[in-house]
Amino acid sequence: MSPGLSCLKIPVLFRLAGLAALLLPVCSAQTTAPERYQIFGGYSYLSNSLNGVSGHQQSLNGWDTSFAIRPWHDLRFKLAAFGYQGTNQGGVEHPYFVMGGGQYGRYFGREGAFVEALGGVGNVNKNWGTNGKIGDSASFSAIMGGGLDTPVSRRFAIRVEGDLQYAYFKEDLRALNGVPTYVPGLPIFFGRFSTGLVWRF
Repeated sequence: MSPGLSCLKIPVLFRLAGLAALLLPVCSAQTTAPERYQIFGGYSYLSNSLNGVSGHQQSLNGWDTSFAIRPWHDLRFKLAAFGYQGTNQGGVEHPYFVMGGGQYGRYFGREGAFVEALGGVGNVNKNWGTNGKIGDSASFSAIMGGGLDTPVSRRFAIRVEGDLQYAYFKEDLRALNGVPTYVPGLPIFFGRFSTGLVWRF
């Protein structure tokens, strides 16, 4: 886990996200949503690599895209796909994730704010471990977070989004007798940041 996240208690983060979801309808001056659907594309940053044990953390850069359907009582179903590329401790990593879930948003005039919770699957090349060692190539993953949309035209807005992501990939070390053992201390919680352009239509 990256140093910035190691001191955070995960239950507290989920409570804060729930509080934000409850306060959003109270604090906002709701206006009619200017769109039915949303398509987003942009840059994404992951706070640590999959084999980033303590003392060897390395962030990853990549892409992010999503599609959200028309809202029902300010709640949308959202599909998201995002991936990263990087190298850490001699292992080349190409993880990508496909997720679906809910996005709850409100508008402050033309500005938009949302919270989200998504779940799905992550995949990565098999030799992502230290010095190219074999590891798990699939894992359940989930994210919880939110973001802001600032309009630049009638149909387009700049989106800034931050999430807490869970993913558990295990690096497999084969002992001399062939019994697999697993590297301790691999990160399972990541900070995720994305920014880009959202088309609202």
